Amino acid sequence: MQSRTTRIAHLLVTLAFLTAGAGAVTGYGSERAAGSGVQAPGTGQESRAESRARQVADAWDGSEAARQWRKGYYPMADAVQLPEGGLRGEADKRAFTTQNFVLRGALPALPRKDGEVRWKSGASLTLPLMAAGKAYERVARGGNDGPHLTVTGAKPGEMTLATSRGPATVPAWLFTLEGYDTPLKRAAVGPSKLPESPIRPSRDVPAGTPTPLDRLVAVAGDGRTLTVLADHGSCDSGPAVHVLETRTGVVLSASVLGARKGPCTGERIRARVTVKLTRPIGDRILLDAHTGRPVPHEGPHEPSPSWS
Repeated sequence: MQSRTTRIAHLLVTLAFLTAGAGAVTGYGSERAAGSGVQAPGTGQESRAESRARQVADAWDGSEAARQWRKGYYPMADAVQLPEGGLRGEADKRAFTTQNFVLRGALPALPRKDGEVRWKSGASLTLPLMAAGKAYERVARGGNDGPHLTVTGAKPGEMTLATSRGPATVPAWLFTLEGYDTPLKRAAVGPSKLPESPIRPSRDVPAGTPTPLDRLVAVAGDGRTLTVLADHGSCDSGPAVHVLETRTGVVLSASVLGARKGPCTGERIRARVTVKLTRPIGDRILLDAHTGRPVPHEGPHEPSPSWS
C-alpha cells in the first residue's frame, strides 16, 4: 500500500499537469521542468552510461523476461480518463487532484469475473475484473471539506489506454459525474505481474553517473516523445537522460549534471525530462540502465506493478 507521503507526491504531479505554466515546487518529491533527454557533451559520463545501457539491452534481448513482458498488460498511461473536454473550473480540477469525491447512489455489482484486454494486432489477454466499489476507492481517496466531485452512478464499459504493446481496449468502469454529460473512466483491470529481470541493478555507482529514474509519466501520441521523472539535488545543474535505442529496446540512463562541492541542502528535486526517440517506441521495452528493469509507469490513480 502506498504511504500517504508518496500519494501526496503523486497528487502534486497531477496538479502540475492540470495547471498550465506551473512553476517549480521545492522540497522532497517536488517537480520542476527540465530539458530534453540528451546527455551533455564533455561530461565523461557518456562511455560509462552507454556501456551499462548496452549490457542491459543485451541482457533483455531475446530473454525469457522479454517474452513474458510482451505477453503481459503493462499500462503506460494513467488508469483514469477525464470526461470529454476535461474538467470545468479550478474547483473541479482541485477536487480531482485531491481525489475528493462524494458518492450519491449505488454502484453496480461485478457483471462477470474476468475481462478482456484487446490490442489492434488481434492479441488479447484475460484478466480479473475490479469491482466498481474498488475502482471508485482508487479514484476517491480524499475526504475533506474542500471542493468535491459527485458520482451518481456507474456502468461497465471500455476505454483505450496506452500500453507497452501499443494502444489497447481495456474494460473500464464509467462513472457518472454530476454536471457532466460524459463519464469519468477508470480501468477495471490491473497490470500483469512483472517478470524477473535478467540483469541485476548496478552497484557502487559514483556520484554523477547513472541513477535510477523515478518513473514514466507519459508517451506522446507520436510514440517518439517520452516524459519521465528524474531526481537531482540542490547542488547540481539538473538531470539528464542518455538514450540507447536498439531494435528491441530503449534504455534510459539518468544522471545529474554540473555537480558542485560545498554545503548543500538535503532536498531531493524531482524533474520532468523530455526524451526524444529516433522512431516510435512501439512494442520495444523501455528500460532503466541503473535498475536493469522496465521503467515503471505509476500514475496517481494506479500504483506501479510490484517487482516482488
